[in-house]
Amino acid sequence: MDFVVGVDLGGTNIVTGLLDREGNLKRTCKLPTEAHLGSSYVIEKIGKIIQSLLAEEQIDKSRVLAAGVGNPGFVDPVRGVSLFSANLGWKDVPVADKLRQQLEIPVFLDNDVRMYALGEALQGAGKGHDVVLGITLGTGIAAAIVDRGKLFYGGGYMAGEIGHIPMEGESTPCPCGVRGCLETVASATGIIRQVRAAIEGGRSSILQTWFESEDLSRITAADVTRAYDAGDPVAIEVLSHTGRLLGKGLSYAVSLLSPDAIVIGGGVAFAGERLFAPMKEELEHSVYHGYWERISIRTAELLDDAGVIGSALYAKQRMES
Repeated sequence: MDFVVGVDLGGTNIVTGLLDREGNLKRTCKLPTEAHLGSSYVIEKIGKIIQSLLAEEQIDKSRVLAAGVGNPGFVDPVRGVSLFSANLGWKDVPVADKLRQQLEIPVFLDNDVRMYALGEALQGAGKGHDVVLGITLGTGIAAAIVDRGKLFYGGGYMAGEIGHIPMEGESTPCPCGVRGCLETVASATGIIRQVRAAIEGGRSSILQTWFESEDLSRITAADVTRAYDAGDPVAIEVLSHTGRLLGKGLSYAVSLLSPDAIVIGGGVAFAGERLFAPMKEELEHSVYHGYWERISIRTAELLDDAGVIGSALYAKQRMES
């Protein structure tokens, strides 16, 4: 069996890829998820995409070792069940079983961020490091730990929820039910909220000239980055505060896990050193120097391919174990 398939299932798009057994990506396909049509429709669509990829490459399914799927939300990786996914509107969906019946090949399911982190650890920015902490900064914060090529799950498969560490001095309610969680600040949502609060509180910002007052809801994290580059004091203050708080949050993970590398991806990561410089400064001051001197902090390299590669290699690992 010469190939493995990886699927990165999101609320907006399905990205599917075909890899050889060494982890080299041969072909990908990206199509809308159409989650509003229901879980059965989406799962059948995934199966058809995989069948199409194999047909285009003239590969018989007998040559496919397995397929892996990265699913947003809470997942039971042992049973292959999507327990709850707000992005998809799913609850207790037996994804792996349904795809296995359709494709007649082994199928394995896990959380999409764990698949992203595994892809970056094995083939991306974390390659060559034993212990990798993968972080994605987007609408919220998600994280996963890869220890010597294997995922670390913790009890209940819930390890890695760094975004839900309450931070001193923060009190914004979080959807998880706790106040002041890290992701209420260090995320696209958090950055936008801080900027809007500053403007609505009377601070002057170049963003007011880019957007009419009634259109502040249209501001994105990318707009805040542009405003930072234009010298806007509100944007500079918000990104600096966000970076420092992210550094403090990461310090807890570094002291607990002692990772060799931290790989940071997601849309907010495109802010680059505007965010990472204060993050690194705070992190350096908040951990024992022995941790700081050996850690490598890197930006994710694989972008949209990370989840696909991670899912495929995860399926390969599950088959081999």
